[in-house]
Amino acid sequence: MEFNRDHLHDRLISLTPDSVGRYIVAYSGGCDSQVLLHALASLREHLSSPVLAVHVNHGLQEGAEQWAAHCVETCRSLNIPLETITLTLKLQRGESVEEIARNARYGAIRELMHNGDLLLTAHHLDDQAETLLLQLFRGAGLKGMAAMPEAIPFGPGRLVRPLLSFSRSQLEDYGEKHGLSWVEDESNLDPRYDRNFLRNSVMPKLLERWPSVKQTLARSASYCAEAQGEIDRIAADDLATVLNPEDNALSIEGVSALEPARQRSVLCMWIRESGFRAPNSRRINQIQSEVLGAGDDRNPVVSWDAAELRRYRGSLYLMPRLPYPDSSVELAWDGESELELPSGIGVLTKRTGHGGIDGERWRQGVLRVRFRQEGLKCRPAGRGISISLKKLFQEHGVPPWERWRTPLLFIDGELAAIGDLVVCEPFQAKSEEQGEWLVMTRQSRETAF
Repeated sequence: MEFNRDHLHDRLISLTPDSVGRYIVAYSGGCDSQVLLHALASLREHLSSPVLAVHVNHGLQEGAEQWAAHCVETCRSLNIPLETITLTLKLQRGESVEEIARNARYGAIRELMHNGDLLLTAHHLDDQAETLLLQLFRGAGLKGMAAMPEAIPFGPGRLVRPLLSFSRSQLEDYGEKHGLSWVEDESNLDPRYDRNFLRNSVMPKLLERWPSVKQTLARSASYCAEAQGEIDRIAADDLATVLNPEDNALSIEGVSALEPARQRSVLCMWIRESGFRAPNSRRINQIQSEVLGAGDDRNPVVSWDAAELRRYRGSLYLMPRLPYPDSSVELAWDGESELELPSGIGVLTKRTGHGGIDGERWRQGVLRVRFRQEGLKCRPAGRGISISLKKLFQEHGVPPWERWRTPLLFIDGELAAIGDLVVCEPFQAKSEEQGEWLVMTRQSRETAF
């Protein structure tokens, strides 16, 4: 079976919703995306929505500008609008160039998308077979072996791969038949990259022995996807029973009651749906053994990539990695303007109302903001005794990871207030008098408390 525009139209009808905002083609200028763009352009009279191409220049290759120029000329000849994005990637030692570039590319394209848009990529049958093998070599589970789905939610729209059932050779035949020109990526020949080694050295040997191996591997990936779909449905039901939607926290008791395999599925689904990349199996096992199994008096943390998972008072919390301010930091404050707190904590302001801190002492005193130090105590207004900050934080239900990030207000060198939680004697205003209250606006995060 040859590839043609009618086959593409059939796949789009099968994979896309009735209402589409725009068809956005991820256009690199290589053969695969060239064929997809050309075939889609020839279908415009059958489409109810406009077609747009987007080219991402990662700035990683010498010929990147020539690639971009080729894309401009092609889109001009096809009368298709082109959006070009230029990225500046910062690579750290030991990081995967491919992964960093891919994540940055998809992130940039996501920013361009509107509600209902479809992002079309030119991944094909050969890519699917290679992806399954790479996942097997990496010891992936079912989700990894399901390889690339044909359609998934993406940003405000969907990501669709309409060419997964067509081989690279079928796309090349289409390109030659229609006289298309494209850019050859020389890096595709570099055997240092796993996919290139697999594509250029391993797959030819497999095809010699098993000519239909690409179709067979793709079929296996589809079976894995079906099985993973069933697992996801069970995990979604389990997640609904253990999740507190108000603070996006999981009940430790509820998760612990599940079988270990279902625990792992729930944890991975919760992490992904919270906007983080799911950790590897070693980290998931660590969460099960060290976090779920920890005593009530323990506050373990498991970190990976940009995420942290913690437990507190019977719940699991997920959040970005939190930087902590130096305990020696001291911020001068005039008591009127907004005070930006360090380490992305947030902003400190004040409001006037009954009670709070005595207005005269507020206006006449020297205000300084510091952060938690060992041994500090406060005499909460009306209680008459000094209480440690740890005890006060516990009383107010402040999780341990937020205690070191809570600003402390000192007036003339004495502790006057603990964030927006407690006013200390002798700084409290009389209940019938107008005083000043601290207002702390915390930086928005995935998880609040």
